[in-house]
Amino acid sequence: MPRRLMAILRGLRPGQATSVGECLVNRGFGIIEVPLNSPDPFTSISILAREFGSEAVVGAGTVLTVEEVRRAAECGSQIIVSPNTDPAVIAETRRLGLQSWPGAFTPTECFIALGAGADGIKLFPAGLAGPAGAAALRTVLPPGVVIHAVGGVSPDQFAEWLANGVDGFGIGSHLFADGMSIGDIDRRAEIIVETYDLAVKGRRN
Repeated sequence: MPRRLMAILRGLRPGQATSVGECLVNRGFGIIEVPLNSPDPFTSISILAREFGSEAVVGAGTVLTVEEVRRAAECGSQIIVSPNTDPAVIAETRRLGLQSWPGAFTPTECFIALGAGADGIKLFPAGLAGPAGAAALRTVLPPGVVIHAVGGVSPDQFAEWLANGVDGFGIGSHLFADGMSIGDIDRRAEIIVETYDLAVKGRRN
């Protein structure tokens, strides 16, 4: 199974898409997300989907409307990620055959998301909930529901989050910001993947 590591490339520009995507795929990121509040995001998504869609799950983040879901699908998105729980967005995502990962923070939002057909839960902002909040959610969610912690999660906390019921992570500023060199992104990606792998291995032992 691909690593449950989502690269959140907020601020990515189309001219960077190929080099950044190649770096992340080579390092082993399983999901690549371009938030729609990035410059020309649909072009970047098209490039990433075309060049790396067979090696990683590529798609759009910060998706707020049904219209944005449709446009992201036209660009080759495989996954739709939102900061909120909107049943209409989730339903359209599933109708188009894409993965749906809405943001949810409370049990109520989680169950609304799942009832609308979400593939999993993006716990957001995870930093506010903390690992203890994730553990509390895990006790009431149906078995097998996948939770990604996003927002305020640093790699040195991976093991603690995994021990409290989280399955994966969305990583933004710890990995990428506009203006970073490819070398810097590559070094950060290497550390994040190594830290994740060690945390997952420790969870299994």
